[in-house]
Amino acid sequence: MTRVAVLKETAGDERRVAQVPESVQKLIKLGLTVAVERGAGEAAGIDDAQFAKAGATIEPTAEATLAGAGVVLKVHRPSEEEVKQLPAGCLLVCFIQPSSAGPLLAQLAGAKVNAMAMEKVPRTTRAQSVDALSSQATVAGYKAVLLGASHCPRLFPMLTTAAGTLTPSKVFVLGAGVAGLQAIATAKRLGAVVSAFDVRPAVKEQVMSLGAKFVEVEGVGKEAEAAGGYAAQLAEDQQRRVLEAVGRQLPDMDVVVTTAQIPGKAAPRLITAKMVETMKRGAVIVDLAAETGGNCELTKAGQTIDVNGVTVIGPTNLAATVPLHASMMYARNLLTLLTLLVKDGAPRLDLTDDIVKAMLVTHDGAVRS
Repeated sequence: MTRVAVLKETAGDERRVAQVPESVQKLIKLGLTVAVERGAGEAAGIDDAQFAKAGATIEPTAEATLAGAGVVLKVHRPSEEEVKQLPAGCLLVCFIQPSSAGPLLAQLAGAKVNAMAMEKVPRTTRAQSVDALSSQATVAGYKAVLLGASHCPRLFPMLTTAAGTLTPSKVFVLGAGVAGLQAIATAKRLGAVVSAFDVRPAVKEQVMSLGAKFVEVEGVGKEAEAAGGYAAQLAEDQQRRVLEAVGRQLPDMDVVVTTAQIPGKAAPRLITAKMVETMKRGAVIVDLAAETGGNCELTKAGQTIDVNGVTVIGPTNLAATVPLHASMMYARNLLTLLTLLVKDGAPRLDLTDDIVKAMLVTHDGAVRS
């Protein structure tokens, strides 16, 4: 039977784990054995005893966990030192950020490790339950609103009290993908008045179904949507129109959550420094695109700054701040993938399969484009 190794994450800000007890039980039912490194789930609130009860073997070190492993599951890509410990011929599945991981991919290929990148899951119906970018974006969208609310000097809901009536806060969400839609839903549940913008007119119905107002921009149409439902890069005139429309909304907003990203490229600039100057004191910007350059010109990744009374937050790895549910969702993504791959107790890489073909970034000692 193939051994699945679940490693403890070593990145300093990472609290997630690649498997949870529920998914471990299901992997075992597939005919696999599971080894979990000691303490792998502690930061997510899962202790070793829970993994052991689910049927996993608890190993004292990463080296012991990896011994004889045919499949290695992680959240973050491995470090150079970790790659050296990976068994030749094993299948590694994790977030790799392949567009910026040239040296790492070469090292993985040289170590004869077959690697699948979770960022490369195709945007198809069949692959939907494997889509870890979407599952983790759901968590990030939810947490972004809580982060904005915690920094906002106002309560979100309208309240009628003996001390008078408090008007609701106004929240503006830029980008109505998975994270944006979750941000809209969360802000609405908290009682805010919510509006949203996306360059893709097709998402208007989804935004409105959540009870938010959709901000439309004249002259931006279907060409703003790329393959797979992602946003496309806009022409200069369209970008100008977008900035003007966004700029008109900002002065009245209490919290702005930005989520707009373009795969493989820097995040689109939607809020300029001059726009921030028009915002009222106490307003908050939570920029979920901070790691790819930010939707706001002033965003600093991993930092919270004050700009003339406006708080600009550039969170990174926000999903890891809700580690239990983020881990559960990610574990299910991996479980679904392995369910597709495992035949007779071992993973089989069918290079004609659309999911395998898209995700496999190293195979048989070579880097795949």
